[in-house]
Amino acid sequence: MFPIKSQFSAKSISTILQPSKFVRALEYPASLKPVSYFPNRYSPSQIQISTYLTSAIKLHQARKVKMAPQLDGYFKQVDNLSDHFIERLRKAVAIPSVSADEERRPDVVRMGEFLADELAALGAHVEKRPLGKQPGKEHLELPPVVIARYGNDKKKRTILVYGHYDVQPAGKEDGWATEPFELNIDDKGRMYGRGSTDDKGPVLGWLNAIEAHQKAGVDFPVNLLMCFEGMEEYGSEGLDDFIKEEASKFFADTDAVCISDNYWLGTEKPCLTYGLRGCSYYSIEVSGPGQDLHSGVFGGTVQEPMTDLVRILGSLVDTNGKIQIPGLAELVAPLTDEEKSLYGDIAFTMDNLHESLGSQTTIHNDKENTLMARWRYPSLSVHGIEGAFSQPGAKTVIPAKVTGKFSIRTVPNMEPKDVDRLVFKYVDEQFKKLGSKNTLQCFLQHAGKWWVASPKHWNFSSAAKAVERVWGVKPDLTREGGSIPVTLTFEQATGKNVLLLPMGSSTDAAHSINEKLDKRNYIEGIKLLGAYLHYVAEEPMVEQGLAADDMFFVHYTMTLRLAE
Repeated sequence: MFPIKSQFSAKSISTILQPSKFVRALEYPASLKPVSYFPNRYSPSQIQISTYLTSAIKLHQARKVKMAPQLDGYFKQVDNLSDHFIERLRKAVAIPSVSADEERRPDVVRMGEFLADELAALGAHVEKRPLGKQPGKEHLELPPVVIARYGNDKKKRTILVYGHYDVQPAGKEDGWATEPFELNIDDKGRMYGRGSTDDKGPVLGWLNAIEAHQKAGVDFPVNLLMCFEGMEEYGSEGLDDFIKEEASKFFADTDAVCISDNYWLGTEKPCLTYGLRGCSYYSIEVSGPGQDLHSGVFGGTVQEPMTDLVRILGSLVDTNGKIQIPGLAELVAPLTDEEKSLYGDIAFTMDNLHESLGSQTTIHNDKENTLMARWRYPSLSVHGIEGAFSQPGAKTVIPAKVTGKFSIRTVPNMEPKDVDRLVFKYVDEQFKKLGSKNTLQCFLQHAGKWWVASPKHWNFSSAAKAVERVWGVKPDLTREGGSIPVTLTFEQATGKNVLLLPMGSSTDAAHSINEKLDKRNYIEGIKLLGAYLHYVAEEPMVEQGLAADDMFFVHYTMTLRLAE
């Protein structure tokens, strides 16, 4: 790492760097022993330690003073433009960009064009990249990926942000209290409308941050790369290949990635998310008779596919959520004491969960075990049966073929191929035990791997400072039980840290009826996104595992040694 020997031992360097919170400061090449780099023949004086710490404190104080007037002006401008920003969201919500509905595909494209036009008007370089035909539906063109760049200053960091402009299906007949594609604001500041929180509000937050900087006359602190897709709610068709292709092109100068497409754990305290569970989704198909049969005529004379399927589905998991498939538990990374300690301080109560559930049918009675079951351990859920009678009323049919659907939420270190192998083996064994003459097929429908990032990275520390500045509290560090597959794609393609920075809260009802985004979360969220970018710009640059402040100290002390 250094071409010359330092006067400090590895231990003394680590001790000195501890106060500046860079605990993992030094990373040695595997071929070298630490002692060969830092011979233990010199101890740092209190004066040298004091000099370093004083310099570091002054540096951070200077940064803090420097930031205050810039952010104050930016925050004030966000407040002044709040009605304008809400109107921008109203226009976006009015576009029914439902990616799962073929008839709405022109609206999805129209939403992408709306974003592109808004970005261009703000001075961004914008491109609408086609993704070709939709697999399995070649008569449909995939919506374009809208990519944009705002700023190209080589002296600034470059942050890549992702979001999506498509939404889930919605209709008034589904039970909505208001028209889903009209933004309605109640007297409590709740802004109802499909896509308000997932994900049009957060996507527009980045555009609003740019405009508020412009109107406030504040220099934009970073180069901002944007990637907005129109198929997230329908599997993000074509996006993975696009990201991998552009990683060395349009996204080549990315320093870190930020995604705002998740939610707070509760309604009052913001969080930063550093982990997601993966999802492996399976189907079990059982078939027998050549056609559906009348139970009055054939009941008791034929082995019924539904009976076989229900018995297999019921064998996968018990009432308390324990997965019954042998070998899966052994794939899970062990819980460390350090990780376990994180759950106790998270702002969450069982009452919060009971309120969300509308019942007290929880498996665990305490917060820590509940959060771990939700975030860091796998779960198996049975979702439904295709081909079975499910309408109101009574129908005495014996289905000839039924398909059961279930998924496993995966966690570190569960590799998808290992999970598949164990699932297929178990289902096959259970079916053989039945001695049925029916035919069974078990297959994987789709899979997305789990993701865990380092919350000690400057990307997270920047966001944490921004949360404190805007909301006045330290954020919770959370993982989530759901999956956002594109998170892992960005991490692997760019090789950079990925941060999930939510705008909305747990009660926003994304994907459900009456989806909403609180006005408070939207406006303060815009402030948060801008503040995050400012703190990103002021975080020390990292070189070879050392923060810039600590690199300065090492070079400074080595210079003293050379001068002796």
